[in-house]
Amino acid sequence: MTARISAGILLFRRASGGLEVLLGHPGGPFFAGRDLGHWSIPKGEVAVGEDLYVEARREFEEETGHAPPAPPAAIPIHLGSIVQKGGKVVHAWALEGDLDPAAAVSNTFSMRWPPLVGAITAFPEIDRVAWYAPDEARRRIKAAQAPFLDRLEEALGAL
Repeated sequence: MTARISAGILLFRRASGGLEVLLGHPGGPFFAGRDLGHWSIPKGEVAVGEDLYVEARREFEEETGHAPPAPPAAIPIHLGSIVQKGGKVVHAWALEGDLDPAAAVSNTFSMRWPPLVGAITAFPEIDRVAWYAPDEARRRIKAAQAPFLDRLEEALGAL
């Protein structure tokens, strides 16, 4: 069995209060009442042989409704990869930019809800995005993705 692979973009900005990162909350009924430890970088699955960075950019746009910044305005910072609890490998890049959370619109997925008896209903893949300072982002993001925050801070400190 091959591992599932995802790629995503961690958008960051330097606000008056310091560094902030953009995280997305998963949509759908399973996550409606869940918050801390469930947020994620905007990301999506990548097929074998696809360019990870190209797919990370595409997934960011699908999940936020906005194209990520491109060079020369934003130079990608490769944050490496992590392995989530279920075995999915996630590759990430950080880009400096801005996005109004109120203007973000995600693509959707469909499922029967409630299971077995409900109607097929469309749900957004990400139901909202928000900016967080790194400490708050660590409380909200999936634990396995927290190293991306550490790597971003380390990379920015080295610049």
